[in-house]
Amino acid sequence: MNIAQAKQQVKDAVEAYLALDERGRPLLDIARQRPVFLVGAPGIGKTAIMAQIAQELGIGLVSYSMTHHTRQSALGLPLIVHENYEGLEYEASEYTMSEIIASVYAYIKKSGVRQGILFLDEINCVSETLYPSMLQFLQFKTFGRHAVPEGWIIVTAGNPPEYNKSVHEFDIVTLDRVKKVSVEPDFDAWKAYAVSKGTHPAILTFLEIKKHRFYSIEASLEGKSFVTARGWDDLSDIIGVFERLGKPVDFDLIVQYVQSEAIAREFAAYYDLFNKYRDDYRVDEILGGGEIDGIIDRAAEAEFDERLSLVGLLLDAVCGDMQAIVEDTEVLVALRDDLRDMKAVVEEGEGVRDLLVDLGRRRTSQLELSVAAGNLSKDRRATAERELDEIAELARVVCDGVPASQGYDFLSQAFSGKAAALQARVGHVEGRLACAFAFVEAAFGDRQEMVVFTTELTSRTVSARYIAQYGSESYFAHNADMILSERQRDLRRRVEDLNI
Repeated sequence: MNIAQAKQQVKDAVEAYLALDERGRPLLDIARQRPVFLVGAPGIGKTAIMAQIAQELGIGLVSYSMTHHTRQSALGLPLIVHENYEGLEYEASEYTMSEIIASVYAYIKKSGVRQGILFLDEINCVSETLYPSMLQFLQFKTFGRHAVPEGWIIVTAGNPPEYNKSVHEFDIVTLDRVKKVSVEPDFDAWKAYAVSKGTHPAILTFLEIKKHRFYSIEASLEGKSFVTARGWDDLSDIIGVFERLGKPVDFDLIVQYVQSEAIAREFAAYYDLFNKYRDDYRVDEILGGGEIDGIIDRAAEAEFDERLSLVGLLLDAVCGDMQAIVEDTEVLVALRDDLRDMKAVVEEGEGVRDLLVDLGRRRTSQLELSVAAGNLSKDRRATAERELDEIAELARVVCDGVPASQGYDFLSQAFSGKAAALQARVGHVEGRLACAFAFVEAAFGDRQEMVVFTTELTSRTVSARYIAQYGSESYFAHNADMILSERQRDLRRRVEDLNI
């Protein structure tokens, strides 16, 4: 299965293991809660989906790479204890708490989150001395005498032996104690994640054109060359930083992440072309409704790779506009809910500024706890931080000469002004999207480029959310045309089949 399917399998297992009956007991007995064992090639996103699952379920995550552990760190250190058995004194050996188990308790103490995932990566690379203890751990969820805290689910991962010389193939006894989930590289599954993350458009369009370059591991006389999903992901991040700092993105940088010389050279050449397209096609002029007759003619005569790159540039621009609207909407919705909760208290005579200051303190405390728990996504954290900025701004303005009796009315007016400004921006974005559709239609008609543009708007998370919230006349018009055109083609194919 692909990584998206594997993520759902793990998520379903975690939810099932955490489910309780009416008496607060696990629906599935803890002894029957088999640890999940993800097996797949390196760099396909096994570790990344653990963080996503924890964030989506609002639970904790503690991760360990088992290759770094010795028997002593995993099991604990031996110590001598004094015992009395039936009146006789004995000295017995015990072990201190495992570093792994102790880290879970430390996480609970720091964050206050009492449910989570203990993720042990490279589980099939443990040392020979630790292997017998791992079998006990997988069956009984204990290292020595110390068990994983209640409410914590064990998920493990490892690479097949062909990718890692240190791998010990699990025998049937071990495999019979885990839920094995095999994962294969899949571009379409990774693309959905990459688009939502904001992966650089040059990478997305390059891989859309050359899907076979997405994942590759080869061995030759010169050594190993490889390209993984992790490599593309990290390359995207560093390209964004380099572009912001004005530093060159060239083969020497790319090959540090895309560790196949042939593929790195291909992408380096494409990246230069992509930037040339970005300059030549003047996307902002297209979206702004400028004079673009020459651009339309060039696009219509371009090769397919160039046309697809141009569609990618348009998508990146309009989806960036939509992303900003969606993010600002989330901030305003959170602020609106908080201000509504304040209204009743204000009517009882509380001062608006004091309530805003107190609200800011509570939201800051909640944010700090969520950050400590590590289960807050980058986007959710940004939303929380921006709401704090809005609350602080309102508190400052209320302080500057607004009478207490008029405080809440002032807040309502201020919020209405922010909402109206956001709605005006929505109209601006709709205008840019309409220009994009008009350009694609003028340059390519209803051919494959229009299908790609409309389909991507439908499938991308941010554009789908934006259209669901605010609608889009240009999108609905062209989407309906695309559906009708597809139906016409389907009917034509059926008629042709009947004639045959």
